[in-house]
Amino acid sequence: MKELSYVIINPYTLYKSRTGGIISRLLSRTTLDLVGAIMFAPSQSLAEEYAESIGSRGDMEDREIQALIRQYVREHYAPDPVTGRRNRCMVLLLEGEEAVRRTREAVGPIKRHSLRGETIRDTYGDLIYNRDGSVRYFEPAVLAPPTVEEAAAQLRILARYADEDAGMVSQVVPTFGQPGHERTVVIIKPDNFRFPSARPGNVIDMFSRTGLAITGIKVHRMSVAEAEEFYAPVREVLRERLQAPTGQKVRQLAESALGIQIPPELEKELGRLLGPLVGENQFESIVRFMTGLDPKSCSPTERTRPGTEKCIVLVYEGLEAIRKVREVLGPTDPAKAPPGSIRREFGQNIMVNAAHASDSVQSAERELKIVRIWENDFKNLIAQYYAGS
Repeated sequence: MKELSYVIINPYTLYKSRTGGIISRLLSRTTLDLVGAIMFAPSQSLAEEYAESIGSRGDMEDREIQALIRQYVREHYAPDPVTGRRNRCMVLLLEGEEAVRRTREAVGPIKRHSLRGETIRDTYGDLIYNRDGSVRYFEPAVLAPPTVEEAAAQLRILARYADEDAGMVSQVVPTFGQPGHERTVVIIKPDNFRFPSARPGNVIDMFSRTGLAITGIKVHRMSVAEAEEFYAPVREVLRERLQAPTGQKVRQLAESALGIQIPPELEKELGRLLGPLVGENQFESIVRFMTGLDPKSCSPTERTRPGTEKCIVLVYEGLEAIRKVREVLGPTDPAKAPPGSIRREFGQNIMVNAAHASDSVQSAERELKIVRIWENDFKNLIAQYYAGS
């Protein structure tokens, strides 16, 4: 029977840019379906209510560990008591058979002196004791429910606070409002989700080299209408740039097939006539790749429905965000991307190239309006799952 589980990536884990590594572990080790994601900036009341929900009888953690987690949530999830600044955390929703158990196994328990690195908490969490037995340092890295019942109760709590405490959390970034602060839209493309793997997390991990903050995230299935609007600037570029190579290709084919010589002026005219058609075909291929749907065969109603391909939309913010992200991403053509860039490591060709990133502040704002990252299915997914219960 399918279950809905969740993992919360803690504020400190986000701050240390360990997000991608954790997502890699979750997706590759659980093989569950990532169905939702959202950023939270918890209020005092959310932190308190969530903390109180921790500690079910079915939890394998002992009572001491449960108490440590409750204290941790109150101290690190709630707003700073002096400045009032809120902290960021990321909630991931995972669905599948025995999702709660499989998620918990990947996350792992909190153990003393765990040095093996088998689980997420082994690698990213810490529990250090003083010689007298008191706790010196505690960082659980992530939070995950131990039982189906606790998952349901805690997801309902998060859903109730989602409208006020979740969505875009730009205000919590220290550079927000400063000169040079920018936001950029990043899309982890469908080629990273062909089968359960660490790839989406690995791509996010490489973006962490920018030192920027993730302020928005959602799992998205782009509609044909959205894809056409999103990539509209590319459409005209393709129609223009493909004229010369199209004319050259047609000339070569005609001369080979017909045994005639085609003068340069006719080659140019052939490119002018046929280039836009080739460009339009390339554009339709992009839309089909991003949505899983053929734009030519979609009815007006189907064009606005979510496509069949999944992607992750993220917003990164910080000083010079546009430049920093694009440097890590690399140029559009993976063959021309430098070693160590995302597109060189994960891209296949100009279209199947792992990720998208805004090329200017103006493009980022335009793209943000199209993908509407603030319109998140998080609450609806939870409501649908527990309808009638």
